[in-house]
Amino acid sequence: MARWFTSGMETRRALLVVDVQPTFCEGGALPVEGGNATAEAIAAYADAHRDRYHLVVTTQDWHVSPGRHFSDHPDFVDTWPPHGVAGTAEAGLHPALADLHPDAAVKKGAYQAAYSGFEGIDDAGRTLAAILRERQVTDVDVVGIAESHCVRATVLDAIAAGLHTRVLTDLTVPVSPELGAAARADMAAAGAELIPSSVA
Repeated sequence: MARWFTSGMETRRALLVVDVQPTFCEGGALPVEGGNATAEAIAAYADAHRDRYHLVVTTQDWHVSPGRHFSDHPDFVDTWPPHGVAGTAEAGLHPALADLHPDAAVKKGAYQAAYSGFEGIDDAGRTLAAILRERQVTDVDVVGIAESHCVRATVLDAIAAGLHTRVLTDLTVPVSPELGAAARADMAAAGAELIPSSVA
Protein backbone atom coordinates (compact mmCIF):
# COMPACT_ATOMS: atom_id res chain seq x y z
CA MET A 1 0.00 0.00 0.00
CA ALA A 2 1.37 3.41 -0.96
CA ARG A 3 2.37 5.74 1.86
CA TRP A 4 1.35 9.38 1.81
CA PHE A 5 2.08 10.31 5.42
CA THR A 6 5.19 12.39 6.09
CA SER A 7 6.44 13.30 9.53
CA GLY A 8 6.54 17.01 8.76
CA MET A 9 2.80 17.31 8.13
CA GLU A 10 0.42 18.97 10.55
CA THR A 11 -1.47 16.34 12.56
CA ARG A 12 -4.90 15.71 11.10
CA ARG A 13 -6.78 12.91 12.82
CA ALA A 14 -9.64 10.72 11.57
CA LEU A 15 -11.92 8.39 13.50
CA LEU A 16 -12.45 5.08 11.69
CA VAL A 17 -15.62 3.30 12.85
CA VAL A 18 -15.26 -0.27 11.62
CA ASP A 19 -18.28 -2.48 10.88
CA VAL A 20 -20.56 -1.33 13.70
CA GLN A 21 -23.54 -3.13 12.21
CA PRO A 22 -26.42 -5.16 13.67
CA THR A 23 -25.18 -8.25 11.82
CA PHE A 24 -22.18 -8.37 14.20
CA CYS A 25 -24.12 -7.63 17.40
CA GLU A 26 -26.35 -9.70 19.63
CA GLY A 27 -29.38 -10.74 17.60
CA GLY A 28 -27.49 -10.56 14.30
CA ALA A 29 -26.34 -13.26 11.92
CA LEU A 30 -22.75 -13.30 13.17
CA PRO A 31 -22.97 -11.84 16.68
CA VAL A 32 -20.08 -10.78 18.86
CA GLU A 33 -20.79 -10.76 22.57
CA GLY A 34 -20.72 -7.15 23.73
CA GLY A 35 -21.40 -5.78 20.26
CA ASN A 36 -24.46 -3.74 21.17
CA ALA A 37 -22.78 -2.21 24.21
CA THR A 38 -19.73 -1.37 22.10
CA ALA A 39 -21.94 0.34 19.51
CA GLU A 40 -23.54 2.46 22.23
CA ALA A 41 -20.14 3.35 23.70
CA ILE A 42 -18.77 4.37 20.30
CA ALA A 43 -21.81 6.56 19.66
CA ALA A 44 -21.38 8.30 23.01
CA TYR A 45 -17.66 8.83 22.45
CA ALA A 46 -18.15 10.22 18.95
CA ASP A 47 -20.88 12.57 20.14
CA ALA A 48 -18.72 13.89 22.97
CA HIS A 49 -15.47 14.20 21.03
CA ARG A 50 -16.36 14.91 17.40
CA ASP A 51 -14.32 18.12 17.57
CA ARG A 52 -11.13 16.07 17.99
CA TYR A 53 -11.40 14.74 14.45
CA HIS A 54 -10.98 16.24 11.01
CA LEU A 55 -12.93 13.34 9.57
CA VAL A 56 -15.18 10.49 10.70
CA VAL A 57 -15.44 7.48 8.39
CA THR A 58 -17.56 4.36 8.77
CA THR A 59 -16.95 0.97 7.15
CA GLN A 60 -19.52 -1.74 6.53
CA ASP A 61 -19.55 -5.33 5.35
CA TRP A 62 -21.82 -5.15 2.30
CA HIS A 63 -21.93 -8.59 0.74
CA VAL A 64 -23.75 -9.20 -2.54
CA SER A 65 -22.24 -12.51 -3.63
CA PRO A 66 -18.91 -13.00 -1.85
CA GLY A 67 -18.29 -16.53 -3.09
CA ARG A 68 -16.65 -18.93 -0.63
CA HIS A 69 -16.72 -16.31 2.11
CA PHE A 70 -20.27 -17.55 2.76
CA SER A 71 -20.88 -21.19 3.58
CA ASP A 72 -23.67 -23.41 4.85
CA HIS A 73 -20.95 -25.28 6.73
CA PRO A 74 -18.62 -22.48 7.87
CA ASP A 75 -15.30 -23.08 9.57
CA PHE A 76 -15.38 -19.59 11.17
CA VAL A 77 -11.83 -19.01 9.94
CA ASP A 78 -12.10 -18.60 6.18
CA THR A 79 -15.81 -19.25 5.72
CA TRP A 80 -18.77 -17.79 7.58
CA PRO A 81 -22.55 -17.94 7.73
CA PRO A 82 -24.22 -15.32 5.53
CA HIS A 83 -23.93 -11.90 7.19
CA GLY A 84 -23.86 -8.24 6.23
CA VAL A 85 -26.03 -8.94 3.21
CA ALA A 86 -26.22 -5.82 1.04
CA GLY A 87 -29.47 -3.93 1.35
CA THR A 88 -30.67 -5.61 4.54
CA ALA A 89 -31.23 -3.87 7.85
CA GLU A 90 -28.49 -6.00 9.41
CA ALA A 91 -25.96 -4.55 6.98
CA GLY A 92 -26.84 -0.97 7.85
CA LEU A 93 -25.10 1.01 10.53
CA HIS A 94 -26.11 0.10 14.06
CA PRO A 95 -29.10 2.16 15.25
CA ALA A 96 -26.90 3.60 18.00
CA LEU A 97 -25.02 5.47 15.26
CA ALA A 98 -28.15 7.16 13.88
CA ASP A 99 -26.83 10.59 14.88
CA LEU A 100 -23.21 9.97 13.88
CA HIS A 101 -23.51 11.50 10.37
CA PRO A 102 -20.11 10.33 9.14
CA ASP A 103 -18.15 12.47 6.70
CA ALA A 104 -17.60 9.41 4.52
CA ALA A 105 -18.78 5.81 4.41
CA VAL A 106 -17.15 2.86 2.68
CA LYS A 107 -18.62 -0.55 1.97
CA LYS A 108 -16.58 -3.67 1.38
CA GLY A 109 -16.83 -7.28 0.32
CA ALA A 110 -19.51 -7.12 -2.35
CA TYR A 111 -18.08 -10.01 -4.36
CA GLN A 112 -15.26 -11.31 -2.19
CA ALA A 113 -14.15 -11.59 1.39
CA ALA A 114 -12.98 -8.23 2.72
CA TYR A 115 -11.84 -7.60 6.26
CA SER A 116 -9.95 -4.31 6.09
CA GLY A 117 -11.79 -1.04 5.62
CA PHE A 118 -9.07 -0.20 3.11
CA GLU A 119 -10.66 -2.77 0.79
CA GLY A 120 -13.87 -0.75 0.67
CA ILE A 121 -15.15 2.09 -1.52
CA ASP A 122 -17.69 4.84 -1.02
CA ASP A 123 -20.65 5.58 -3.29
CA ALA A 124 -18.38 7.67 -5.52
CA GLY A 125 -15.92 4.79 -5.93
CA ARG A 126 -13.24 6.28 -3.68
CA THR A 127 -11.18 3.95 -1.53
CA LEU A 128 -10.67 4.62 2.15
CA ALA A 129 -7.04 5.46 1.39
CA ALA A 130 -8.12 8.04 -1.21
CA ILE A 131 -10.61 9.61 1.19
CA LEU A 132 -8.00 9.98 3.91
CA ARG A 133 -5.40 11.25 1.45
CA GLU A 134 -7.77 13.90 0.08
CA ARG A 135 -8.29 15.25 3.59
CA GLN A 136 -4.56 15.05 4.36
CA VAL A 137 -5.15 12.77 7.32
CA THR A 138 -1.98 11.81 9.20
CA ASP A 139 -3.38 9.95 12.23
CA VAL A 140 -6.28 7.57 12.76
CA ASP A 141 -8.12 6.28 15.80
CA VAL A 142 -9.76 2.94 15.09
CA VAL A 143 -12.84 1.55 16.88
CA GLY A 144 -15.45 -1.06 16.00
CA ILE A 145 -16.28 -4.74 15.57
CA ALA A 146 -14.67 -7.19 15.68
CA GLU A 147 -11.29 -6.33 17.14
CA SER A 148 -9.92 -9.76 16.21
CA HIS A 149 -10.91 -9.54 12.55
CA CYS A 150 -11.92 -6.38 10.68
CA VAL A 151 -10.52 -3.93 13.22
CA ARG A 152 -7.20 -5.77 13.19
CA ALA A 153 -7.06 -5.85 9.38
CA THR A 154 -7.95 -2.15 9.11
CA VAL A 155 -5.31 -1.21 11.68
CA LEU A 156 -2.59 -3.17 9.91
CA ASP A 157 -3.43 -1.53 6.58
CA ALA A 158 -3.49 1.93 8.17
CA ILE A 159 -0.02 1.35 9.55
CA ALA A 160 1.15 0.04 6.17
CA ALA A 161 -0.06 3.32 4.66
CA GLY A 162 2.18 5.23 7.06
CA LEU A 163 -0.60 6.57 9.27
CA HIS A 164 0.01 6.95 12.98
CA THR A 165 -2.60 4.53 14.29
CA ARG A 166 -4.26 4.20 17.67
CA VAL A 167 -6.76 1.54 18.74
CA LEU A 168 -9.20 2.74 21.39
CA THR A 169 -9.33 -0.51 23.29
CA ASP A 170 -12.57 0.06 25.20
CA LEU A 171 -14.41 0.87 21.97
CA THR A 172 -13.83 -2.44 20.25
CA VAL A 173 -14.63 -6.05 21.10
CA PRO A 174 -13.15 -9.35 19.82
CA VAL A 175 -14.86 -12.56 18.81
CA SER A 176 -13.18 -14.26 21.78
CA PRO A 177 -10.69 -13.24 24.48
CA GLU A 178 -8.02 -15.45 22.93
CA LEU A 179 -8.44 -14.00 19.45
CA GLY A 180 -8.54 -10.53 20.94
CA ALA A 181 -5.23 -11.04 22.73
CA ALA A 182 -3.65 -12.31 19.52
CA ALA A 183 -5.00 -9.36 17.54
CA ARG A 184 -3.70 -6.84 20.09
CA ALA A 185 -0.28 -8.47 19.96
CA ASP A 186 -0.27 -8.27 16.16
CA MET A 187 -1.39 -4.64 16.10
CA ALA A 188 1.11 -3.57 18.73
CA ALA A 189 3.93 -5.40 16.97
CA ALA A 190 3.07 -3.57 13.76
CA GLY A 191 3.30 -0.22 15.54
CA ALA A 192 -0.24 0.56 16.68
CA GLU A 193 -0.75 2.41 19.95
CA LEU A 194 -3.35 0.65 22.11
CA ILE A 195 -5.01 3.03 24.55
CA PRO A 196 -8.35 3.53 26.29
CA SER A 197 -10.57 6.26 24.92
CA SER A 198 -10.30 8.15 28.21
CA VAL A 199 -6.70 9.11 27.40
CA ALA A 200 -7.13 9.54 23.65
